[in-house]
Amino acid sequence: MLSDLPPVTRALLAVNVALFVLQQWLGDWLIIHFALWPLGPHQVYGIENGVALRVGFEVWQVVTYGFLHGGFAHIAFNMLALWMFGGPIERLFGSRPFAIYYLVCVIGAAAAQLVVVSFFTGGFYPTLGASGGVMGLLLAFGMMYPQARVMALLIPVPMPAWLFVILYGAMELVFGITRTESGVAHFAHLGGMAVGFVLIQYWRGRLPIKPRRILMR
Repeated sequence: MLSDLPPVTRALLAVNVALFVLQQWLGDWLIIHFALWPLGPHQVYGIENGVALRVGFEVWQVVTYGFLHGGFAHIAFNMLALWMFGGPIERLFGSRPFAIYYLVCVIGAAAAQLVVVSFFTGGFYPTLGASGGVMGLLLAFGMMYPQARVMALLIPVPMPAWLFVILYGAMELVFGITRTESGVAHFAHLGGMAVGFVLIQYWRGRLPIKPRRILMR
C-alpha cells in the first residue's frame, strides 16, 4: 500500500507518475528541455513556428532526466522497483540520507552516461528514466539485506539479494560492452550502482576521506 511507504519514497513515486501523465499531454516539450542530452554544441531538433528548435545539454538535466520516462513499460518497471526497494532502504537510512543517496545515484548515472556517449558510443539522443536511482537502491538493498530473497521477473527463481545484484550488474556490463539492447543506457545503470556503492562505503567510514560521523555499519 502507498500509505505504508515512508515519505520520500512515496513522493518520488508520485512525482514520477505525475510527470509521466504530463508528458502525455505536453508531448516532447519536457524531453526537449529536461531529458539528458549529450555534452557539446546544441543541435537542431525540429522546426517550431518557422524557427529552428535547438536542444542540448543543460546542467539541470543531470537531475531532471531521472523523473521522465519513455513509455508505460519503462515507468512501470522503474516504479515497481522503487516501490520494492525504496521503502526498506528509506526506513534503514532515514528520509534525508535516503533522498541524498537517491539523487546522488541519479546524478552519478547521468555522469556515466555523458562520459560514455562523449568518448565511446557517440550519437546525439536524449537519456531519460529513473533507472540510475533505482539501480542505486537495488545495490543498497543487496548490501544492506544480502540474504533477503529476490526473484527477477524474467528468471522466476528466488535468490539471495547479494547474488541478484552481482548477476544483474554483470548482465548490464555485458549488454553495455556488446551494445545489446542499444536503446538502454546500461552504463548509466552501472554508474548509479557504482556511485551508490562509493557513498555507502563513505558513510561507513571505509574510504580514506571520513564522514563527520559513521551513519551505518
